[in-house]
Amino acid sequence: MRIRFLLREMTLLLALLSAVSSMGQDVRPLLLEKEIPLPGVEGRIDHFSVGVPGQRLFIAALENGSVEILDTRRGERAAEIKGLEEPQGVYYDFKTGRLYVATGGDGKLRIYDGKSLTVRETLEFGGDADNVRYDQHTGDIWVGYGNGGIGIVNSTGQNVGLVAFGTHPESFQFEQNGDRVYVNVPKQLGITVVDRKKRAVVAKWGLGGLFANYPMALDDANKRLFVGCRLPAKLVVLDTTSGRIVASLSTVGDADDIFYDGGRRVVYVIGGEGAVDVSRQHDVDHYEPDGKITTAPGARTGLFVPALNRLFVAVPHRGLQSAKVLVYEVKERANALQR
Repeated sequence: MRIRFLLREMTLLLALLSAVSSMGQDVRPLLLEKEIPLPGVEGRIDHFSVGVPGQRLFIAALENGSVEILDTRRGERAAEIKGLEEPQGVYYDFKTGRLYVATGGDGKLRIYDGKSLTVRETLEFGGDADNVRYDQHTGDIWVGYGNGGIGIVNSTGQNVGLVAFGTHPESFQFEQNGDRVYVNVPKQLGITVVDRKKRAVVAKWGLGGLFANYPMALDDANKRLFVGCRLPAKLVVLDTTSGRIVASLSTVGDADDIFYDGGRRVVYVIGGEGAVDVSRQHDVDHYEPDGKITTAPGARTGLFVPALNRLFVAVPHRGLQSAKVLVYEVKERANALQR
């Protein structure tokens, strides 16, 4: 009788532990939903853009010389633009249906019709055209390039301005509620702040002895700038009202993309070391690790799309590892920001 009682108690305990374990799995910050294959794509994969209404993903396959266009609903490649020289930056404007592609190999920005994928305009920037951003205030496109700085293209496809740095800029972010642009300039060992109306440099901030600052994200509402450094691997948080460093966290190595999820108060760092680091914003000056999601070696770029509640991560072909895009569902987590 006693043995039967003990067996029943052990069964209940195991069921409870299983339930707790299942609950723990349900609150992981990212859950792999599916993989989208990229057959025939070789080498390094760079930056992304998205057309939310049609759920199309645009990917700059740098070493493959192509832009891969994926149908995220079907989970397959829908189209491909080939014959490009090191495509690095892409931006799809769903309002106009234009696709902007910056190619580092020939220093050009090509403007495509987003449906037919035919070239409408080609602009020369002199070398290493890279990151592409859309200015919501003016409708202009900003393109980082070469050893010059950032070129500005208006809505009709004309080159209308330049912000000079004297060296190559990496990731940059616009204030949505102000006039400043924050630019990673690794060779100048920090951040350059630009007034977008004056198209002029107004400040420079250091990173406290950290180097190789490539990716960047912005929490505009709380005036916090997130910068990924590779030497050493750190996520640095700055107060944009002063340039003061308020936090520094160890993170995944070889980071090339960072995204801030304002709805969940979470920062995602995608690193080529083979993981996505997730950090939670406890308050505007305090952050804590909230999980590390294993991806694949070399998977260092991607895109967070709040409207789709998805994080996309590019995996390059390496040996037996096939080229593909990992699609993660972003899970809801209770986290009230303390002010």
